[in-house]
Amino acid sequence: MRWRREAYLDLLTFGDAPRPMFAELFGPLVGLDAEWRDQGATEAEIGMTAFDWDYVPYINCGGDCFPRGPAPVTLSDTPDELVQRDFLGRTLRLLKHSATIPLPADFPVETMDDWLRLKPFFTFTPERIDWDRVEQARQAQIDGTLVVAYLPGAFDMPRELMGEEVMCLAYYEEQELMADILATLQDTVLRVLEPISEKLTIDVALWHEDFAGKSGPMVGPLQVAEYFQPYYRTVVDLLSARGTRVFEQDTDGNINPVIPALLDCGLNSLYPMEPAAGMDIVEVRKTFGQRLAVRGGIDKHVLRQGRDAIRRELEKKLLDPGLRAGGCVFGLDHRIPNGTPLEDYRYYVRLGREMLDLPPLDPTRTGWGRMAL
Repeated sequence: MRWRREAYLDLLTFGDAPRPMFAELFGPLVGLDAEWRDQGATEAEIGMTAFDWDYVPYINCGGDCFPRGPAPVTLSDTPDELVQRDFLGRTLRLLKHSATIPLPADFPVETMDDWLRLKPFFTFTPERIDWDRVEQARQAQIDGTLVVAYLPGAFDMPRELMGEEVMCLAYYEEQELMADILATLQDTVLRVLEPISEKLTIDVALWHEDFAGKSGPMVGPLQVAEYFQPYYRTVVDLLSARGTRVFEQDTDGNINPVIPALLDCGLNSLYPMEPAAGMDIVEVRKTFGQRLAVRGGIDKHVLRQGRDAIRRELEKKLLDPGLRAGGCVFGLDHRIPNGTPLEDYRYYVRLGREMLDLPPLDPTRTGWGRMAL
């Protein structure tokens, strides 16, 4: 079912939402479509539209806050692997049969001089604002589409420049370098969003970080306070005064130790909340209440563990009174894993809809499609 932006924003901010939201946030991993076709899946199931997932249409606000430069140059392209060199000088490798995002094999920044050579790609220019797209977003918003500002992460972007190991050491050994990178990001983001937000209400400000694993985050509360918070809080202060209601971070892994620090940054929504990494949305709701909305949180791995495991997981999450009260988009905590039986995924959808008092699936109704968003 398609949701209008107003209802979606009410849900995430604990307002008067019409009902719980049951969504597929990411879709299948590479290769699962072939498995499901062998098991008799329809093309509508492969594309996800057959499951009538809840969704809200969204559109970019019209501003580009990320580094800008020439398109990557292809170094080699085989049936198995695509290798490119990007404008930052990184070698990007995409394994076509197992991934959708290329990963850098090397990184261009170790010193301040390295960063200064690349800094012009990150600084503000007027071309970062596409006023035609801003107007398109404004018109779409009138029709119920969510307007999103996508923002470079305080951890993720330095990691893209330095790699995780060098970047984490830079908090201690290259503090001037880290400070200048984040000051540049902040300046560009503010100079892009300030004029746009005069013409258009940005509904969601979204930072991509991915700064944690199963053992915990790669930065602690002190680094979040020193490096994340000045950048985040400046953006939150600007946009919240102009009507923005959701300030969200996308990060995998166990971030329990830094959630209070992230709330101090001004965030009020987190996803995808991976149970396998120790994230429990029931406990998060008990601890933080209406200070924090969540999306995801349903363990994707139970889909391969049989129907009893699926039922236990859904009963724990979907029937929890705290989560049913709002501020939660129920969904898998990441992509549907390979090895998920099609019949068990169908069972997961049917049972979830039943627990949330949604109508049974109807072939005449379609929802979110993996290629549509």
